[in-house]
Amino acid sequence: MSFFRDFLKMFKKREVVLVESYKESEDVYTFRFKKDSEVNWIAGQHGLFSITHKKIKNALKPFTVASAPTENSIQLTMRISQNPSEFKRAMLELKPGMTVSMTGPVGTFHPSDTGRPLVMIAGGIGITPFRSILKQLEMEGGGGGRAIHLLYLDSKKSYLFKDELDDLTQHLSLQVAYLDTRDDLHQEVDKLAAKYKNDGQYLIAGPKSMVSELAAYMQSKKISKRNIRKDAFFGY
Repeated sequence: MSFFRDFLKMFKKREVVLVESYKESEDVYTFRFKKDSEVNWIAGQHGLFSITHKKIKNALKPFTVASAPTENSIQLTMRISQNPSEFKRAMLELKPGMTVSMTGPVGTFHPSDTGRPLVMIAGGIGITPFRSILKQLEMEGGGGGRAIHLLYLDSKKSYLFKDELDDLTQHLSLQVAYLDTRDDLHQEVDKLAAKYKNDGQYLIAGPKSMVSELAAYMQSKKISKRNIRKDAFFGY
């Protein structure tokens, strides 16, 4: 059923209007678009976005929707370097009232609807799907008491959404570990893999190399591949 729903969404394209944009940190920007009542998604999914105000090459890109479906905006948060791609330069040109085109959102990167312990592992900008997931769990009443862990790796220690994440620990059975080295991350993974084994569900989002390495590491700890969901972010 979810495949069929996503398949239909791939044929639905809509223009979304920019409400505001702002800088989150040194090289990270947030763009908030108006959310129409008929737009819906599952927390953790991504949309396919295209530039409409100018003609560029490779004008269609996937971005995770960082807002929860129950929030009143479509939020994109992305890293934009000092030498950005043509697509991201066009994003920086957007002014309130301008539009981009969105298809979807689609994807399977979201928790299953069970009470199993949930372990979420974010690398850098890979925190965006987890913001959506955690905000949605909060809106739904706290996640049903399931144990939730967020391991957040950021070598720059900028930790996007930190204030929001810390607040969410007051409303969910959520523990957040802010980490800045891969060794520290492995130690935390070891603890949780030993505690929950294959009774847990494990979600990993971040740069492709980090996601691939960590998934292999977890499987070496006897975590079944079927219990690991991955969302690899590519730079562009």
